[in-house]
Amino acid sequence: MKWIRYKMIVQYDGTHFAGFQIQPRDRTVQGEIQKALKIMTKGIEVIIHGSGRTDSGVHAKGQVIHFDYPFMIPAKNMKRALNSLTTDEIFVKEVSIVEDDFHARYNTSGKKYQYRVDLNEIPDPFKRLYTLHHPYPLDMDKLKNALRDLEGEHDFASFCASNSGRENKVRTVYEASVVKDEFNNELLFTFRGNGFLYNMVRIFVGTLLQIANGLRPADEIQRLLEVKDRNEAGPTAKPQGLYLMEVYYESSIAKKGTDYQEISEVGEQV
Repeated sequence: MKWIRYKMIVQYDGTHFAGFQIQPRDRTVQGEIQKALKIMTKGIEVIIHGSGRTDSGVHAKGQVIHFDYPFMIPAKNMKRALNSLTTDEIFVKEVSIVEDDFHARYNTSGKKYQYRVDLNEIPDPFKRLYTLHHPYPLDMDKLKNALRDLEGEHDFASFCASNSGRENKVRTVYEASVVKDEFNNELLFTFRGNGFLYNMVRIFVGTLLQIANGLRPADEIQRLLEVKDRNEAGPTAKPQGLYLMEVYYESSIAKKGTDYQEISEVGEQV
């Protein structure tokens, strides 16, 4: 039996999931998709692989996954079938059939995350699951200057959860920026890089907000990059404001043909 490898771009609301990765007793995004695939295969187990994990409460607009499926189904039919079997919290946005050596995690060349902060004085119950409420004065010039200090190649040990292990913590951040949505009175942070450590973006945001509030000096990011100590950085911002927006891949490796489409970069998307 020839198994066919599929690549998908998946969106999900992470509110009621214990993260992306499957867990024995908790509801996860991976678990829900695998459950749907098992129904489609009439009992054959299909394991999916994601571009990376997201924590409980974190959202995705373009998580990338791949899996091997025991039957040939046109990409558009696979998309339709999965969307009919998953809950409204998960939506398969795009499906491709790819070569057997494509790997959603190991072939990535970078990712893009965004983080939303609600600045309104009164908490909005309709935003509580999708933004961090932060009703304090901010110095936008300080904030933008601090963000620039994050760009480039650095050892980000100060911005990584202390229980993340001994991995190399050098990463390159291509973009660290913020814009203010005046209509909604929100901040929208954007971070693009060749890779991110565990809780890295959330620690960025927790630290940056303290700098903008005047609780930390304007040059604090430079100091934190030098000391390489998680205990010196700010708090880990809550998960609900974080969105995995895009996952990038270096080269196109999708098959071509009637039911296939070419991939170069995962667009909007993880």
